[in-house]
This record gives sequence, structure tokens and C-alpha cells, in this order.
Amino acid sequence: MAAMTSPAGDPVNVPPGLYVPTADGRIVMSGLDWAGYQSLLALRGERSRPRLAYLDGAVELMSPSYGHETTGYHIGQVLVFYCLEVGIEISGHKSWTLNKQDDEAGAEPDECFIFGDHERSEHGWPDLVIEVSWTRGGIDKLEIYRRLGIPEVWFWEADALRVYVLRGGAYELQAQSQWVPDLDLPWLLGLTKLPTLNAIRDAVRVKLAR
Repeated sequence: MAAMTSPAGDPVNVPPGLYVPTADGRIVMSGLDWAGYQSLLALRGERSRPRLAYLDGAVELMSPSYGHETTGYHIGQVLVFYCLEVGIEISGHKSWTLNKQDDEAGAEPDECFIFGDHERSEHGWPDLVIEVSWTRGGIDKLEIYRRLGIPEVWFWEADALRVYVLRGGAYELQAQSQWVPDLDLPWLLGLTKLPTLNAIRDAVRVKLAR
């Protein structure tokens, strides 16, 4: 049985085979080699859906729901507005296709960011990726990002953010981000519920002006 998160932030069970319009659409296939994964990417082409993730022969095809997309986008926008106001250089790259054949891993995050000059990114990958777990299930995204060497991952689930920082080849759960250590994450989550980007931007400015 899969589970989704309601707009109120509560886990909701989704029985197999039941169509729930507010849930993500997800299919996981096993036994697919790297060439098969690359073929699926090529068949999808430049379309934004479905998003594909790959780990050790398992492929996840996911079509995010409205709630999933809105949540990820608003988290990203609060982060961008905050960084602009406090003078942190940041560039967003949405669902960047990240993969490495040698590590048998690939993913397309909900949002991803580089801090500083993106032309001189130290490792050629995003510094931070954001994943929204709106409907539970699928393959292990944190393991994918560990293999790819992503320095920091934010996971949203049930109206909470978990921050993972990569240290010594393993992720450690942290209370704050290494990139924006002064950012109040509960405050950020509160802003994601505002109805428009103008409202989010204004709330950021009011908070920082105090």
C-alpha cells in the first residue's frame, strides 16, 4: 500500500490500483540496465514528465501531482528570495538530470541550486537538491544523491524538512543547512503556504527588515 501526504500534512494511505487525483503517479521497474535507462531518457526527450530515477537496475518513472510541484517550487522560491535579500549568490536549475554510469545512479530533483558562481562550480553538480516526498514509495533517492556526491539534500515530507549534509561519504542529518545556516527552516515552511510569490517575497523582506 502506498501513502501520500495530504495538504494538511497528514499521511494518507493509497490502496494499490486506486486512482487518487492528488497523489503522484509512480511506476518502478526492475531489471533494467544502464542502456535501458538511457533509452527511457531519450524516449522522453525534452518533456519535463515523467521524471526518471535509476539505482542498481531499478527505474522509477514519476509524474508529480499539483501539490508536489507547488510545494517544491515554493520551497525553492523562499530560498531564492532569502538569498537575494541577504546577499548570497544562488542559481536555480530545476529538474536537472544527474547521473553517473559507474555508480549506477541517476535522478532528477524537484529543485536544485548552485551557490556562488555556477560557471566555477567545484564539482560540476548542484550544491543543494530538494526532494518532495508527497506520495511515499519509489527507490532510495538519498542513496542516489550520495553516490552522485551531492553535498546537501533537503527532503520535505508531512510538512517537515529534513536536511542531510554529505560528510565522509555518508549523509548526516543536520538541524540547519551548511549553505544558508541562518535560515529559519520552520519559518520557510510557513511561507510555502502563502498563495502567491509576491506574498512570499514580501514576507521574506518583512522578516529580514526586523
